Amino acid sequence: QTPPLVSKLYQNYPNPFNPSTTIMFDLAASEAVKLNIYNIKGQLVRTLVNSSLGAGTHRIIWDGIDSQNRRVASGIYFIRIESRNFNSTRKAILMK
Repeated sequence: QTPPLVSKLYQNYPNPFNPSTTIMFDLAASEAVKLNIYNIKGQLVRTLVNSSLGAGTHRIIWDGIDSQNRRVASGIYFIRIESRNFNSTRKAILMK
């Protein structure tokens, strides 16, 4: 498979979600990536990825659990991907 030409964070699906959602992103090159979930106040809820990933398409599932292993409340969350060459944010809605 040919790696994508540009890095991209897709809209999560399903959205709204309950209990889990799939986060898909493309990386044009291998690099260190952080994929974090933030709440509406901008507080870090959970880090899903903090490592080097290869070029290509990646799928990560977020199960609506925070870093303390607690189920998060219904509401709006932000999925943020950060790397040296690419930053992007998408809005995710958890509806119970």
